[in-house]
Amino acid sequence: MNHVNLYDLELDYDEEPEGYGAGYGRVAPLVGGEETSFNLVVLASGQAVCPYHYEFVEEWLLVLDGEVVVRTPEGEETAVRGDAVCFPVGPDGAHKVTNRASNPARIVMFSSARRPAVAVYPDSDKLNVNPGNPEDRVILRREDGNRDYWDREP
Repeated sequence: MNHVNLYDLELDYDEEPEGYGAGYGRVAPLVGGEETSFNLVVLASGQAVCPYHYEFVEEWLLVLDGEVVVRTPEGEETAVRGDAVCFPVGPDGAHKVTNRASNPARIVMFSSARRPAVAVYPDSDKLNVNPGNPEDRVILRREDGNRDYWDREP
């Protein structure tokens, strides 16, 4: 049995802009998971997991310790230790998770790990398309406009 303790896991700290700094423990690959994206996230005060967004897979939040503010299309609510939140597919599942408390918050974010994956960021009007191959990933703004299907085809 492969297992990881969510309280003992060594965290990675990616270089992110101020307000989005967090420690990440990418749990799924450590235990052999391939079908689920399962990440431990430790948020210091004033930090958020990522910008307000929605995806085309169901995404979940589980609060292990502390409290976070969860922004959804309905507004903001506090989630505390033991709370589980499901963000549905599409615009109704838009969310942002921020720690506004003085103590760190330990949360788990999980969803399917299906590729291709698309995330939409309503505040900045961006789309992030990730087919699984880093060379094919693209982030663009809607204002950049669509290309004709036949653009640049011979």
